Amino acid sequence: MTNKPLKSLLSICSAVAVGAAALWAVPGTTQTAQQRSISLRDTFPVGSNGLCEAQIQAPEAGAGLFDRKYNVLCRDAAASIGTLWVVRGRLADEAATRFIGPGANCVEREAAEMPTGLTDGKRLICSREGSIIRTELLVGEVGNRTYAATGLSAYGTALELGVASLATDQIVPGTVDIPLTQTTDSLAFIRQQAESITADQALVEAYRRANAGEFAEAAEFFSASAEVLSGNGEAEARLNEGLLQSNLGNFAEAKRRFDQTRPIATTSPVLARLLRNYEAIDALNQGEPGRAIEILNRPLETEFSDTNALRSLQIGPAMARRLAAESESVGGATLSQSLTPLERAQLLDGQADYLRATGLRLVGNNAAATNNLNRANTTLAEVRDGRIASIVWLRAQVLGELAELAEASGRGGDAELLHQQGISLLSFAYPDSPALYSAQAQLAGFYSRNGRESEAIDLYREIVSEAEGRPAPSLRSYMSNYFGLLLADGASASAADDMFSASQLLLRPGLAQTQAVLARELSGGSDEASLLFRRSVNLGRSIQRLRASIVEIEGEAQVNPQAAGVLAERETRLESLLEQQAEVLQKLAEYPRFRAVSSGAINLAGMQEILRDDEAYVKMIALDEEAFMIYITPAEALAYRIDATPAELDDIVLRLRESIAIAEGGQVLTLPFELETSRDLYKRLFSPVADRLPSKKHIVFEPDGAMLKLPINLLVTDDESVERYNEQLAGPEGDEFDFRGVAWLGRNSQISTAVAPTAFRDVRAAPSSTASKAYLGLGENTPISDTPTVSTGTRSALAGGDNCLWSEAIWSNPISSEELYDAANRFGGEDAARADVLTKDVFTDTRIKSREDLADYRILHFATHGLVTAPQPECPPRPALLTSFGDDNSDGLLTFAEIFGLRIDADLVILSACDTAGSATVGATLEAGITSGGDFALDGLVRAFVGAGGRTVLASHWPVPDDFDATKRLISGLFEGNGTETAEALRRSQLGLMDDLETSHPFYWSAFAVVGDGSVQVTR
Repeated sequence: MTNKPLKSLLSICSAVAVGAAALWAVPGTTQTAQQRSISLRDTFPVGSNGLCEAQIQAPEAGAGLFDRKYNVLCRDAAASIGTLWVVRGRLADEAATRFIGPGANCVEREAAEMPTGLTDGKRLICSREGSIIRTELLVGEVGNRTYAATGLSAYGTALELGVASLATDQIVPGTVDIPLTQTTDSLAFIRQQAESITADQALVEAYRRANAGEFAEAAEFFSASAEVLSGNGEAEARLNEGLLQSNLGNFAEAKRRFDQTRPIATTSPVLARLLRNYEAIDALNQGEPGRAIEILNRPLETEFSDTNALRSLQIGPAMARRLAAESESVGGATLSQSLTPLERAQLLDGQADYLRATGLRLVGNNAAATNNLNRANTTLAEVRDGRIASIVWLRAQVLGELAELAEASGRGGDAELLHQQGISLLSFAYPDSPALYSAQAQLAGFYSRNGRESEAIDLYREIVSEAEGRPAPSLRSYMSNYFGLLLADGASASAADDMFSASQLLLRPGLAQTQAVLARELSGGSDEASLLFRRSVNLGRSIQRLRASIVEIEGEAQVNPQAAGVLAERETRLESLLEQQAEVLQKLAEYPRFRAVSSGAINLAGMQEILRDDEAYVKMIALDEEAFMIYITPAEALAYRIDATPAELDDIVLRLRESIAIAEGGQVLTLPFELETSRDLYKRLFSPVADRLPSKKHIVFEPDGAMLKLPINLLVTDDESVERYNEQLAGPEGDEFDFRGVAWLGRNSQISTAVAPTAFRDVRAAPSSTASKAYLGLGENTPISDTPTVSTGTRSALAGGDNCLWSEAIWSNPISSEELYDAANRFGGEDAARADVLTKDVFTDTRIKSREDLADYRILHFATHGLVTAPQPECPPRPALLTSFGDDNSDGLLTFAEIFGLRIDADLVILSACDTAGSATVGATLEAGITSGGDFALDGLVRAFVGAGGRTVLASHWPVPDDFDATKRLISGLFEGNGTETAEALRRSQLGLMDDLETSHPFYWSAFAVVGDGSVQVTR
């Protein structure tokens, strides 16, 4: 039996939600915390379905000793939805003035039903002159005290249950109905929680997404929390940021976060364990199980190295100070039931046993692995009887590991049962999540290894169907097995449909991070697209919760008529929400900014319908150990395994890149191009369709893995080209830089690059620009030496500390603006108002962002340096275009998030810049310690411009050359002739350089890639 890939095991090994523990509802039990007097607590849950809580506020001026005031916070509201009061005295008759304020107009609702404990109370609807907002006021008197609740009528059930709990001095059970709003979003909720309640609760939503396998989104949530938290809360958020970066493959950034939090983590028994476990996961993610075991066996750097010390409350000075600084303001169960330090430590020690077992299994010590797993299972089950929802994913992982060990020992029946138990847990806690899909894929892998191939394929198909195009990056580790089953007999036409659908769930880490950042930008806006986007976020989360509640009650509904009625009502609501979601998504599809952050999927037939007879769509899929290709035309489709592993492709592409250009001593050097290697790569990638591909007029290539860093136009399509080159090289006047006449793939075919099938579909369907002007050129920054007001402290666009600031030197060598003025003259002609150029002091990031006329130009052309790696290995790559420095808010960089916020209406965006489509130049990349910048460039800068309103982007894979006027000739050639398709105009322009001795080397002509739909006309 072959062990499953390491990545598959760790892809959902994320964060133990040490800050909170949502408890399973167990019939017939009552939490001790709920029996505590409300008057003795600073916070209490409102209702019993865990969606709202009341948080005590500072006393008002003039308040009595026993007067209290609470804010009510609910999950889907960024701000407090209401206020609760307990005030000494009988104030019901003056309630409007006391609780709403002077000037309020209130009307009492006749025969209104009152909440528990306020049978003699009244309900009023209040408003103020000139305002459309209506506020509900519930007020009643019990003894010599007045109880009141004010807030939005839409949250009426929360107000009723909250004031009833105060009046009865105990938590009143009931279901809080939360409306779907259009004025809030997940990140705003996180920020509000972080500012308003305990640090534990602020991280709940971030943990939920991490545990569901939504790594990139969770990283953004933790980042948002860390910005407003301090102390242990901030350290916890930063640690989780680091873990998620490791899960996404950004190991240098993960290490930086771990090192950043180490000083504070070592003084806390919880954070010390968190750091230990996360560093072990990071080691496992890097394929180093021995190092992970060493980390887990290392004594903790804290005075609480074991749970016995915590259990006996042996609190030392450091911990005493820490607990004093963070004394719980929560006097019991919060919205998610806060865990004690002991419980948190126990959970993390249980996770450590699980991780140790993982490492032991990977090094072949199955007996010790089994012992650790059994201990982990016991430890996790001990904490609150195993009813903590936030660690269900971990319990499922333990079951999955036990299943692997059972299978290894020949107990197939036990293994299958353990897999199914884990799936059952996740189906209840995280329905329709990447974590669930990964657990199901593990079971499918078990089937395939045990001669049950048809069952495995059926289960894989079920996973893809249930995902409905929603991204599940954690599945990347399992799809090799699925694709292998589909291609058991070699290249297959019948497998293409299944593989095409499944592949669209496998977002690249770079793309996932980019979409998460851009989604964060979109969610913070105030225009219609942002409002609709926030609406879609809330709908999606509400659908997820409702599906979970349906699963929860299905069993009881079979025997309980009352439960059956509730189930039917929930299913009706779900159907309504799904209809609303479809309507909102249809409206959102009209906005390019949403298309840039959405995923979705298109089936094979749908792709074939949008392709023309002379076109082919070629999609590459690079997984952990294998790579695949899907070739699609309107009439046929073929899926096959690429004749090289992803690691081999990396080596081949690196050799080709090094033979194109390498940076040494501040100069870019050109070496003889490896023609034979190019030919070999073409055959490895396209062998089953090698004869058909060059006959296509337009090839749309969706790269993955190593091919994100290399344009396919420089691949050689025949052996004769290599033979002719070698013959002329052996002659008396042989020239190793003479590549004239080579049968490049880009010689006869137009080539476009796609970032995703749906992205190509959307740009093809997008209407043409309605801009009134033809062209805007931007570039040639002002060097820092000519900008006396600039200080090095202003350049902090790429966050990460002083060592993550770019050197002043990168602003010192601006790209010439000659090509911009040449293009402007071509477009402006007699009407100079149709074209414009911005350079030097007017080419600043702040000026560009403040311009309101960018949408007036049909073509935007940037001639400046692009930055896609990071200044140091430990710094996060944040793609950006270099600009001049402007005012005090300027950092001299137009980042991809800032580009996303622009409003443009461009048919074409030209990025005549260093490395805007691929990885950085080889020399610069290796110097930075980063070997894969391509995905951040393609998925960052290009996708940001598409989101801002660009249809098609022309971007460069390496620093564009000035020698022999190569770049000027390429760009000028683009604009010759009206009505020419972009990819065809580029091909014709490249032909002139291909057949010129001085510029026949691919360095001069092949850098540019048309990203989007190259069939769009350049000029019209």
